[in-house]
Amino acid sequence: MQKDEHVEPIRNTICFSEGNLSKLKEIMYVSNISAGAHLYWEGDRADKLYFLHKGRVRITKSTDDGKQLIIYMHQAGDLFGQVDPVQESIHSFGAEVIEDASVGILQQKDLEVLLWQHGDLAVEFMKWMGLMHRLTQTKFRDLMLFGKPGALCSLLIRLGNTYGIDQQETRISISKKLTNSELADMIGTTRESVNRILGDLKKAGAICYENGHIVISDIHYLRDICHCEDCPKSICRI
Repeated sequence: MQKDEHVEPIRNTICFSEGNLSKLKEIMYVSNISAGAHLYWEGDRADKLYFLHKGRVRITKSTDDGKQLIIYMHQAGDLFGQVDPVQESIHSFGAEVIEDASVGILQQKDLEVLLWQHGDLAVEFMKWMGLMHRLTQTKFRDLMLFGKPGALCSLLIRLGNTYGIDQQETRISISKKLTNSELADMIGTTRESVNRILGDLKKAGAICYENGHIVISDIHYLRDICHCEDCPKSICRI
């Protein structure tokens, strides 16, 4: 019998206890932002953090030839942004709202007071910063070490962890529909290259399509191509 079960999305706020996450929410002010707007651009002053109550936000990096590389796809429950505890800094990435969003905004000066007052929250905040650094490191590992096929296979695994629906045996249906152009932007290649690699994966029986959704049918094949290091799902996500 087939089993369809939505995988609960993994928030990057898993480092925080419920009580400390509530403390962070108390110092936020909430802003409703329409799809297509930017929370910040590369080069803007980095002195805020953002908590996504609803909607989706993608974090991008501009390449030398003017293309946009998608680094993260944040969803409700995620905390993101850049603050520097030592000196004033600027954003290394841009943040674009892709679904109408409700965003809680934390000023760095308010956050510093809260961290000074609550040592346990400061420790959890350090763990969150470490998690975000490791997320970035593994993303760039995917892009640099094992070619575009390895990067795409890793991306499919991450999509399965983030938006997957477990089916019978080892099949995982990716509930979020993404165009091949969007997949290409996530691994820094062309849509044509993604078309070709997906075609090769389909011929190998590693993936298939159902009602327009990508279904992972042999995750071990994908892991072999990207030399999967079996990271925890808190790291292996979009």
